[in-house]
Amino acid sequence: MSLPTPAGQPIPDGPPPLANPRKPKIALPPGACDSHCHIYGPFARFPLPPERSFTPNDAPETALRRLHDHLGFARAVIVQSQGHGHDHEPLLDALAVGRGRYRGVALLRPGDNPDLIRRFDAAGICGVRFSFMSHLGFPDLDAVRSVITMVEPYGWHVAIHVAGSGLIDLEDFIGLIPTPVVIDHMARPDIGEGVEGPVVRALLRCLENGRVWVKLSGAERLSKLHAPYEDVAPTVRRLIANAPERLLWGSDWPHVNLHGPMPDDGDLVDFLGRLTTPGLRRRILVDNPAAFFGFPAIDAKTA
Repeated sequence: MSLPTPAGQPIPDGPPPLANPRKPKIALPPGACDSHCHIYGPFARFPLPPERSFTPNDAPETALRRLHDHLGFARAVIVQSQGHGHDHEPLLDALAVGRGRYRGVALLRPGDNPDLIRRFDAAGICGVRFSFMSHLGFPDLDAVRSVITMVEPYGWHVAIHVAGSGLIDLEDFIGLIPTPVVIDHMARPDIGEGVEGPVVRALLRCLENGRVWVKLSGAERLSKLHAPYEDVAPTVRRLIANAPERLLWGSDWPHVNLHGPMPDDGDLVDFLGRLTTPGLRRRILVDNPAAFFGFPAIDAKTA
């Protein structure tokens, strides 16, 4: 069963997320963080901009909160999406409503007012994202450098959304970024290339510099077999073996622009669970997000 589309709204470009995902088989540690998710709407309050690059389904903060309460997540990082373009009001509202439960990642342009960045920082935004994807448009690298210079004094991170060989093209550029960097969705490699493929090798090289982190998200996008995503498991294991202290996990809810069946978020949580021990899950879901996004630390002895 999927969430309904509100009457009178533009027809979405894809299906909505599942309304009733199953409960994960594993219990998440206290303070677990979904480090990559999005919200859209509610459209009655936050209409979609005409210049958007795609039309999402209505997926507001209230639905995200219900999902996280059901799955066992206490924290989340909400990433601004081009579905809402540069209108950050839904994100800012969610950060205010969440009262410390959320952090945010913004989309910025070189001409944005410094006062806007100060406002974002005070609201709980701690990063800026750049998408090097054909369906979202490739940003100019000089513009990217300019924005990084704008946010560097605030200690923000830079999120890079890139797919496949695009990571190889950007590898040198990523290595020169002075702020912490996180690469979304494991750089979306072609899983058929295996763990010795050129993209995974480039991802491992990026991890070597100490400032680069990787989100173990997007298994549903990478898999050629679909749930339970066993063909993606070797890549995740390889990343865990190389840099467990700089890995994060994200659901990527509500799974927009997905070419394949809509995933069950319970399956995605259990995919991580099958590949990790309880201690490693705590590191990826609690300790690493606290360090990277600035959440308060949670004492394992008292949690």
